Amino acid sequence: MTEKNLIELKKEIKLYTDIFEKNESVKGDGSFDCQSVKNTIIEMSKLALNDETESDSFINWLETHEFFTGPASSKFHANTKGGLAAHSLMVTYQSFVFAIPLFENFIKTKFGSKFTFTAKDIFIAAIAHDFCKAGFYSMEHRRTKDYNGNWTYEPFYKVKNDNRNLGHGNESVLMLLEILPQYIKNRPVLEAISRHMGFSDISENESYNYSNFLQNPLVVLLQLADQSAAQWWNC
Repeated sequence: MTEKNLIELKKEIKLYTDIFEKNESVKGDGSFDCQSVKNTIIEMSKLALNDETESDSFINWLETHEFFTGPASSKFHANTKGGLAAHSLMVTYQSFVFAIPLFENFIKTKFGSKFTFTAKDIFIAAIAHDFCKAGFYSMEHRRTKDYNGNWTYEPFYKVKNDNRNLGHGNESVLMLLEILPQYIKNRPVLEAISRHMGFSDISENESYNYSNFLQNPLVVLLQLADQSAAQWWNC
């Protein structure tokens, strides 16, 4: 990655952040409008995937796998209807916000010439990082008392019993490759998705060479964006 790459990347990123800021889909307190979030993600997807067949396939997957309606978690951040899409959008925005200063620092190191990224790469990594959660939860109800002592049925999300998990990040990688198989050749993006949870989502054997993944600045960027979206923006 060179200074020239960064100048071009900054221009590309602005096209995406302008979409986000225009639509004001997610507020500073973490609240969001589901339809606005959906519209923003679709608009960004069409910008990233300018091939109509490719973008239609991508958006259709989002539509048919509960991406726009499911929660981002069962009891933590964005644990409400539409929370997965809102969280994914917020991670995307945070990735764009932090990308330039992070890469400006990175290119000063001995690894600086090893990686080059486009805004499309950042978008795909960020929007797909939690694909494994699409269709992952079911809505159930539990009997509880309200403030007046009356019994009522309260809805809550629960992990579906039939889900099998190869690892949070790796499941998302597999789902992305089902939609966009050409990304099998883009290892840095796949690494970012696979390792976005840091040490909390790897086996003991995988931990021995984990530091190698941190040489990829997109891994670091996505981890930072994911944590800041959840903890700072409550989304």
